[in-house]
Amino acid sequence: MGNSGSTAPAPLGKTHVPDLEWKVHDFSALLETKAASALSTPFHCFGYKWCLQVTPKHKQDDKGNPCVALSLMILQGCLEPGHTVHAKFKLSIFNHSKGMYCGYKASYNFDVKDAYSNKKCLIPLQELLKSSAFLVDDTCVFGVEILKVDVSSPKRKSVVVQKKATTVENLFVQKKGFIKGTYTWTMNNFLELDSQQSVRSPTFEVGGHKWNIGMYPRGDKRCPDCLTLALYLDSSDELFLESRKVVKITLSILDQKSGKYFTRTTGSALPSNYQCNGWGWYNFLPLKELHDMSRGYLMESKCVLKADITIFGSSNDG
Repeated sequence: MGNSGSTAPAPLGKTHVPDLEWKVHDFSALLETKAASALSTPFHCFGYKWCLQVTPKHKQDDKGNPCVALSLMILQGCLEPGHTVHAKFKLSIFNHSKGMYCGYKASYNFDVKDAYSNKKCLIPLQELLKSSAFLVDDTCVFGVEILKVDVSSPKRKSVVVQKKATTVENLFVQKKGFIKGTYTWTMNNFLELDSQQSVRSPTFEVGGHKWNIGMYPRGDKRCPDCLTLALYLDSSDELFLESRKVVKITLSILDQKSGKYFTRTTGSALPSNYQCNGWGWYNFLPLKELHDMSRGYLMESKCVLKADITIFGSSNDG
């Protein structure tokens, strides 16, 4: 399941029919945003919701040469604690000259603490940018085909899984007019918060849209030993959801001793059910590290969280 490090994807042939066909328009603009990655809208397959992640500048070798890499993500909200989803799949890029997809077979074991597969290097970035086969009118077409899914549970019960039709999605990245905003949430009563309930920050505005940070201070049921942290869009903001805008989000927690932040970040196409599930991490930070006073994340009962948002485009279904 590890990364092979190969520089050229193998032809998968015309028989390869992706479950998600993802057209990334203005690929060079995605590079200009300096987003670490971009994430597709969720699609259904074998009874689960998945996303395809593209990392435009994944480090491929010891020399640091970047490559375009793909990985598969399963939505953690679909998983039951203790269940492991064993998936076999193909990650691919379309070769317009040959009229076929090229890529690799892969497999991964997904669970609530491990939602992303290993990144597969498809093609060196510089090779892609010079290519007339994989990059046409500054557009790349990526795909993922899920071949097989087996699910194991603590009681070893079989789980029925069903496949669905191919989903087609388009990602359009705007080169200009990026909107950025930052919000800092300082809590002086962190240790007094209800351990069983989620907590929301005051609502703040970025790009004309309302957001808030949500967290489970003692961990979500899916990951009870970690701080759960997510960013939420106001549920009444239907216009944002319809626009399919693309955002880069960073969530951080301050080490109050060093003045440095521990951060987690990525780029993403905003999913349609965003206001239901939020966007973040069940396992943002282990609780043992959070409560280790020598690390500075908690000073007495004070905790400081920060959200950085960049809105730079839109994604529309084709």
